[in-house]
Amino acid sequence: MAGKQWTEDELMIVLGVYCRLTFGQLSQTNRLIRDVAERLDRTPSSVAMKLTNIASLDPAITSTGRKGLPGASALDRKVWSDFSANTETWMPIIEHRLEALLGDKGTDDVEDSAALLPVDYSGNDILAVAKRRQGQNLFRQAVFSAYQSRCCITDIADSRLLIASHIKPWQEDKENRLNPRNGLCLSSLADRAFDQGMISLSDHCEIMVSSALKAQSHNKHIKDMFCANEGLRIRMPEKFLPEAEFLAWHRENLFLG
Repeated sequence: MAGKQWTEDELMIVLGVYCRLTFGQLSQTNRLIRDVAERLDRTPSSVAMKLTNIASLDPAITSTGRKGLPGASALDRKVWSDFSANTETWMPIIEHRLEALLGDKGTDDVEDSAALLPVDYSGNDILAVAKRRQGQNLFRQAVFSAYQSRCCITDIADSRLLIASHIKPWQEDKENRLNPRNGLCLSSLADRAFDQGMISLSDHCEIMVSSALKAQSHNKHIKDMFCANEGLRIRMPEKFLPEAEFLAWHRENLFLG
């Protein structure tokens, strides 16, 4: 297998694994890596090595002094470049291929379509209809793993209280709906505050607090969670750095100032 060339399809699957795992999990002993290696008819060490080649292309990794493994191939660079330039197209494809390989559909975020059903005020159970957003589950996994499943503002680490929040809202930018660099891992309350423009981030990811929220600083929870953190840098992701263009859009269009 030493001379077995990697294909573009295989690299897409490995990129899906990269989205799911933290940098510290890129080891041949990791269960997901072992499962993928078995199905690709490769060794776990070769898959782990390819993952660290991909990591060497991620500016979020290299900017912190970590290098991954040098020697990324021309095809590695092409796949990374294609993915980075067009996540809206590639995220659903990568998610589908990884799920097909593993036989695992995962837990998907859904879009409720119950409004299409007749209104029933009786309180009886009714059948709900849901539409799956392709690629949304992998987007969520990529954002969570980038921030090690911690809110980047409050440091809350219970995944039941966390959301893969969009910097530039879903409805505002079709091309970057699934871009991990358009995502922040936030607690439910921080996500709501961010969506409402009550907080924002500078280009250097420093927390900005609106005057509307500062006016409520007499509330201990508001003060401790937001006002006391003004000017501090968020917990930075270990991959998929927030895109400055999206942060600027949020400040200019949503932030209350």
